[in-house]
Amino acid sequence: MYYLSFKALHLWMIVSWFAGLFYLPRIFVNLAMVPPESKTESERLLFMAGKLYRFMTPLGVLALLFGLAMWWQLGLYAGGWLQAKAVLAVLLAVYHWYCGRILAQFRAGTNQRSHVWFRWFNEVPVLLLVAAIVLVVWRPF
Repeated sequence: MYYLSFKALHLWMIVSWFAGLFYLPRIFVNLAMVPPESKTESERLLFMAGKLYRFMTPLGVLALLFGLAMWWQLGLYAGGWLQAKAVLAVLLAVYHWYCGRILAQFRAGTNQRSHVWFRWFNEVPVLLLVAAIVLVVWRPF
């Protein structure tokens, strides 16, 4: 009973968190393309990015907590696939944290990366999500 509740909440939080993980780097792409003389556009994008980061952080924390609750329900040795998925979850948490660092660089005016770099950076959560889905559905080990 608890397992299915944790699973439903975990999926809800994952979907919500990933919406932010997909969109925040797109804002970084736009910020990297803003001409230096366009303060208003830069401030608007920074405001949006800041609100999004503050909104998605608790979603990520809850996604991880509900995932841990399911892991506890299954048992710590439910299979190697679950341990591999936990590694992917840690990588996503690091990616999320790094997005916060990038946001701080934009706020400080110290970003040195191009919009092209951010376009590639934006693909990281896509790859991690695909890997996690493969692990959960196929449970290869």
